[in-house]
Amino acid sequence: MGVSGSGKTTVGAALAQRLRVPFTDADDFHPAANIAKMSAGRPLDDADRMPWLRAVGAWLAGHAQTGGVLSCSALKRAYRDVLRGSAPTVAFVHLAGSPALVARRVAGRPGHFMPAALVASQFHTLEPLQPDEPGVTLDLGLSVDDLVESYLGYVAADGRPLAQGA
Repeated sequence: MGVSGSGKTTVGAALAQRLRVPFTDADDFHPAANIAKMSAGRPLDDADRMPWLRAVGAWLAGHAQTGGVLSCSALKRAYRDVLRGSAPTVAFVHLAGSPALVARRVAGRPGHFMPAALVASQFHTLEPLQPDEPGVTLDLGLSVDDLVESYLGYVAADGRPLAQGA
């Protein structure tokens, strides 16, 4: 989880490959209207996100027994609650970093529907993981390999099954 440009897709794909489980990007579940709105520089509101979150939760639920990794912004606790409602064993990895670093990453990402101008709105919406939420916060400035290893260390210490993290 994290704001656009935090590395969710890259880290998620690497983690899924390491665990040998399916990977998907929650961006692929956005309806065309959401993508058009973001492409026009307008942030999504909760009403826009709800059908998307339900679809993402359904994917997680469908992979709860066999494992899977999904990259998803899940910026608010309420959004993560929707996902946990569908897949109670989900664990989150919050890729956290500075707005300046994320803005540079987004600006350098060609062809993505999320414009750099929306980075500030994502940080404004972001509610970091709370102590009672299953997951770990990691510094997005670390290498992909270090982020994967850090998550695997968290899972081992927490006693979670490896293939059920998302």
